Amino acid sequence: MFARILDFEVKLEKKEEFVKAVNDQVLPILKKQIGFLEILPFFPEKMRKGKVLTISLWTTRLDAERYEREFYPKVLDILKPFLTTPVDVNYYNLETALCDRFVDALAV
Repeated sequence: MFARILDFEVKLEKKEEFVKAVNDQVLPILKKQIGFLEILPFFPEKMRKGKVLTISLWTTRLDAERYEREFYPKVLDILKPFLTTPVDVNYYNLETALCDRFVDALAV
């Protein structure tokens, strides 16, 4: 399994609109992608600066890279009005041997 982790800040006053845009516009794009498994958005309990981490899980690195090339520019255009910082994207291999319950839950 492979993960893309995005780190960015959302305008505090636009958080609810950001969540709606992700749900209504971005998630349908992701769900159509080969190898896409799940998106996990993390918001701090006390949003002072609007820092957000979003993890998307993919079957393979190739699937994530295809999405990055072909669809991510459109997704970024959708989200730009809500952002105060550039998006920092990092890639990680998920060691599934250490999180078997999570992997099983994704399989359902």
